[in-house]
Amino acid sequence: MHMSSDSNTTGTLPGANTINPHQWVEMYADYLYTYALTRLNDEEQARDLVQETFLAALERIDKFEGKSSERTWLTAILKHKIIDIYRKKSSGFAKRTDIADAEQEQADFFDHDNGHWNAPYRPHLFGMEEKDPMANKEFISILQRCMQKLPSLWLAVFTMKHMEDESTDIICSELKVTPSNFWVIIHRAKINLRACLQKNWF
Repeated sequence: MHMSSDSNTTGTLPGANTINPHQWVEMYADYLYTYALTRLNDEEQARDLVQETFLAALERIDKFEGKSSERTWLTAILKHKIIDIYRKKSSGFAKRTDIADAEQEQADFFDHDNGHWNAPYRPHLFGMEEKDPMANKEFISILQRCMQKLPSLWLAVFTMKHMEDESTDIICSELKVTPSNFWVIIHRAKINLRACLQKNWF
């Protein structure tokens, strides 16, 4: 995108502290792309979102007050765009999750009295407990593939909770799910992810 030489879009902007749009691609494109890719697992969509983030930032550049770093500000814009995608993808999902079925699943997996795993469903060791699994690229790749097998709404809820560290209230509000459905979705997502990891990670 061609940017004019107007003083409002070049160099350090008046009142905008250290913001400099000309350096965004060089300084932040790779970071933002990786951020988007790990949450969407779609290379083309991740690239598109980074471009959209830069354009959106240019449009609201006068609102940058310098209270956070340039990268933090751009990441926040990207994060909202990712949440919008989650919302759109999950909008076709039947909003009523069967609570009774989930409660039965809970009863199957866990002992009613002490909350421990029932023997047939007790998780098996992955064989890598002495290491940090998130430092293992192969493990991360498998985890991402397993996450993509989740229904769209489950993936959105799980990612917002465990990657974005959003509160339950915000997730329920953004994705239009009830607190009860949120609990059910998180429960089912974790069960599915664990089963997938145990099947594919050795």
